Amino acid sequence: MSDPDHDRIVEAAHRLVQGRLVAFPTETVYGLGADAENPMAVARIYAAKQRPANHPIIVHLAPDTDPAYWVTAVPPLARKLMAAFWPGPLTLILPRAARIPDVVSGGQDSIGLRCPSHPVAQTLLHVFAGLKSHGCGGVAAPSANQFGQVSPTRAEHVRREFPDLDAQSLMILEGGESEVGIESTILDLSRLDQGVAPTLLRPGGISSLQLADVLGDLPAQPDAAAPRVSGSLKAHYAPRTPLSLVSAETLRAWRHHSAPSSSRPEADASQRVAVVVLGAAPGPAPEGVDWVIAPDDPAAYAHRLYALLRELDAAGYDRIVLQRPPLEPAWQGVNDRIGRAAAAFEG
Repeated sequence: MSDPDHDRIVEAAHRLVQGRLVAFPTETVYGLGADAENPMAVARIYAAKQRPANHPIIVHLAPDTDPAYWVTAVPPLARKLMAAFWPGPLTLILPRAARIPDVVSGGQDSIGLRCPSHPVAQTLLHVFAGLKSHGCGGVAAPSANQFGQVSPTRAEHVRREFPDLDAQSLMILEGGESEVGIESTILDLSRLDQGVAPTLLRPGGISSLQLADVLGDLPAQPDAAAPRVSGSLKAHYAPRTPLSLVSAETLRAWRHHSAPSSSRPEADASQRVAVVVLGAAPGPAPEGVDWVIAPDDPAAYAHRLYALLRELDAAGYDRIVLQRPPLEPAWQGVNDRIGRAAAAFEG
């Protein structure tokens, strides 16, 4: 008797070959996938997400797929990073091979490659690659949500994001809750031949310190000539409820009512405010305020973040206030995401 879950994955792989969309789990977030070599299929991703056409999409590969098919060359440093972090939450930006349509790169001559560790994703990618004549198929897959919104970490989140797409238009593979919970780290290696050092374009599940253990030094910060990459806009990853960030010191001031009244969460008594704090409540909640306890461990916080934002959206709060986590390397990915989420409501 065949495994029904495996049968669904095989069906999903065939759908990808046919140019259709498949949402699938990865260890970071759920992705909205299409055949990366089929421009019309990739265009369906952009249309479904309402994503700007110049915003690149990461290509996902099975562990046994040769990344050299997708790029002009795989430098030794890239091989070293792949050996250290693949499968896992690291995307490498490399020079795109001419045979690969530039639609996945937003028109750029670079491409982002990743090998996810989730078993459902790996099986899907392996079966899909085997259906391609060259055996090196890759799946273009940004997060399976409307552009700029909170990424999905459960299959049910994906269903809510695309209520207008029926099962024929979008197949959704179940895979439980995403383990990491925020998107992959993106490291640019596309300009090594120009003397540009490895450049961190988006922090994520792999920290700068972990990269430095392999690189021998911390990655460089983005410069004006760096490639555009997924999730790098100032405002991104935002819930629908207005969100802001406050320091632990400000929270303590609220607790003792010593902050200016306009800055306290209970300033407008008609509003319901959720204040997300690290580890434990700072004291009795002011009127109209609910303390929401988040893990004070960075990995646990990242795993919880997007689902929590969705829950607070659904709870009908007027405002969400997040306590800023520590400015430490382990919190880099989390701080990047919540900073961009808050930026969506600035100005």
